[in-house]
Amino acid sequence: MSPQPGSAQPLLEVRDLRVSFGADDSERVAVHGVSLTIREGETVALVGESGCGKSLTSLALLKLTPAGSHARADVLRLGGDDITGLDEGQMSNIRGKRIAMVFQNPMSALNPVLTVGHQITEVLRRHLGLRGKAARARAVEMLELVEMPDPAGRVSQYPHQMSGGMRQRAMIAVALSAGPDLLIADEPTTALDVTLQAQVMDLLQRLQKELGMAVLLISHDLGVVAEVADEVNVMYAGRIVERADARTLFRDPAHPYTRALLQTVRDLESPDTVDLAPIPGAPPQLGQVIPGCSFAPRCPLVFDRCHVESPALRTVGPNHEAACHVAEEVMSGKGSTDDRV
Repeated sequence: MSPQPGSAQPLLEVRDLRVSFGADDSERVAVHGVSLTIREGETVALVGESGCGKSLTSLALLKLTPAGSHARADVLRLGGDDITGLDEGQMSNIRGKRIAMVFQNPMSALNPVLTVGHQITEVLRRHLGLRGKAARARAVEMLELVEMPDPAGRVSQYPHQMSGGMRQRAMIAVALSAGPDLLIADEPTTALDVTLQAQVMDLLQRLQKELGMAVLLISHDLGVVAEVADEVNVMYAGRIVERADARTLFRDPAHPYTRALLQTVRDLESPDTVDLAPIPGAPPQLGQVIPGCSFAPRCPLVFDRCHVESPALRTVGPNHEAACHVAEEVMSGKGSTDDRV
């Protein structure tokens, strides 16, 4: 979507991001032309099923995609600075300082042979020049900030000595140590029980307001997204298929995939017991070429055009875009997700 009148300069601007594996005839495209805009203090969500390209997109923003992959974008700006051509040394000055990331699994993302305090002070040394007692004191402060129990004691502990919730708080402390402008939170509540999930999300929201940072939230938990996101981007098979402010998207989804995702979530406030509606089929495999719309094999509103023409992301309402030939029909509530057309 285009910037709104009077809106602030984008903190992060991405246009036509593409990530692929292999080359020439063996090339397999995993992310197809993703565009994102994130402004200061904003929470933008990227949602979709596992394997749709959410995490790979976030890694591409940090230039941390796996070996053997190729990532490129027409535009990649951070705070107005073009970072598309930066090398590894230059990117290392940005990671942690201007953009930081909370990874999915804190047990594997934290170094098991280094104390949590050491992992925080590494960031402080690299980006803020703090060492010795000053760095350790700051590490304790960061653990206090994320509400870690007994921060002065935990700073000397290893990840395996902490519970799952504590490890997640420790990872957030590491990510926020240098005061980044943008935090990428990749499934920050994965493997946590419901109570801890709520605590972690409340913590992230509080820290976001206190520190004034923007957040790119990657999640498949639509309940969490509905609570915290300003804008939601729905991703399927490596593409953004719908984008809107959170209120609009949850009230009037314009893509059959978005509507199907919403019907897999139970409304706990509704007095009626409604069976959940699973989405038939499965997302395409990496490199699998599907003529036309990639969601066509699973779509209840599919018709001939869907099998031959891939729909472009287009405006369907104020601050609302969808890549669907029948978006207006979806928004009107026509069609059934139980019977195919």
